[in-house]
Amino acid sequence: MTLGILLIFGLGTSELLLIALAILLIFGPKKIPELMKGFGKGVKSFKEGMEGIEEELKKPSDKTPPTDQTEKK
Repeated sequence: MTLGILLIFGLGTSELLLIALAILLIFGPKKIPELMKGFGKGVKSFKEGMEGIEEELKKPSDKTPPTDQTEKK
C-alpha cells in the first residue's frame, strides 16, 4: 500500500532519500525514534477509531423505522 501511495505522488528512490536526509538533519538521530513512536501511536489510534466506526455502521440500528400512524377506515 505504501508503494502505491508513493507512486501516486511520483516519489522515486532519490526523492525518498532526500526526504530522509532532510528529516535526519532537522531532527537529529536521537529524536527520530521518538517521532516514529509518536507516529506509530497515532496510526494505531486512527486504525482503532476506524474499526469502531465500521462496527457501528455494521451493527443493526436500535431505532425502528417509522410506521404509518394513520388507520384506514
